[in-house]
Amino acid sequence: MIEIKKVDYSDKKLIKEFKRFPHKIYKEDKHWVAPLNMDLDKLFNLKKFPFYEYGIMQAFLAYENGEVVGRIAAVKNNRYNEIQNKDTGFFGFFECINKQNVANILFDTAKSWVKNEGFTKIQGPASPSSNYDYGLLTKGFDDSPRLMMTYNPPYYQNLIENYGFKKCMGLYAYKLVTAKMEATERLERLANMALKRYGFTVRFLDKKNIKDEVKLVKKIYNSAWENNYGFIPFTDLELDTLAEELKMLVEPRLVPFVVDKEGKVAGMALAMPDFNAITKDFKGKVFPFNIFKLFTQRSKIEWVRIILLGILPEYRRKGVDALLYHTLIQQARQMNIKQAEASWILEDNEMMNRALQTMGGEVYKEYEVYEMDI
Repeated sequence: MIEIKKVDYSDKKLIKEFKRFPHKIYKEDKHWVAPLNMDLDKLFNLKKFPFYEYGIMQAFLAYENGEVVGRIAAVKNNRYNEIQNKDTGFFGFFECINKQNVANILFDTAKSWVKNEGFTKIQGPASPSSNYDYGLLTKGFDDSPRLMMTYNPPYYQNLIENYGFKKCMGLYAYKLVTAKMEATERLERLANMALKRYGFTVRFLDKKNIKDEVKLVKKIYNSAWENNYGFIPFTDLELDTLAEELKMLVEPRLVPFVVDKEGKVAGMALAMPDFNAITKDFKGKVFPFNIFKLFTQRSKIEWVRIILLGILPEYRRKGVDALLYHTLIQQARQMNIKQAEASWILEDNEMMNRALQTMGGEVYKEYEVYEMDI
């Protein structure tokens, strides 16, 4: 007999069980990187987690014989539906033992909650939206996830598809070998063309003026991505929170801005060292001792993740993307970074996919987003 419990935000015991359950699923998985406890604490903090400005999340736990065997969250994202003109609820934070009946009850519960909110479709995994953890890993299980990317057991795909969900979008993660990219003549030629023909220059993140820099990031992201599938503009609070979380770890050399002749920013990229290589051994705990490892063990990081590359519409097809990638690779090589991941890229984003393939990138991980009518 499967019992479902609704997680009340004031119930510390249930919240702890919700947060700790993945440790049971991934106990023997050498590739899993546990989310940091400090980040999980914010998830259930209505004042600190920016998503609650415009959304609602209801978490559920599944029990069998008094033991937790699964979890899920049902999500109402008002901002998504307003901007995308959709009528869709979401499920996220899905973790489950390999039993279809348990998964079915979890999906039934999320679907019922979403339906009661007035939606006609349910989509996921979105934990809790495309601006956070998004999509289900379906290829690339032999490697740990890069920074801020999702990971799950292979059998989750069967649990989701057997329930009746259908794929609605694919997401790609590209692997780029810095040595090969440096040797790509086409990339260097396009980058030089952008510098000479259009008079672009490159500058890097100014941490002393981080507030102004964040405003630029918001402008570029919201403009460059507005026509993309599932796009939700960052709120000021979301960007401020992200900047606060990353500012101690961000490497300015990996955040280039392309500037035109008049000093206007044309595009930018954001790459981060893959701190998962360090935090993988933390088991979710940062304090009191692991915090120092983030700064003393950087030399073991061999990957960077290119999280964002955005170009304002009026500057597209002028080599800005090549200039940004070329700059990132140069900086990464100076930092002894061997490989980069560009993720995630929509499968139907022809321009980005073509550009990454031209630079020798290969799709080495794939993710899927699922949907069904209610």
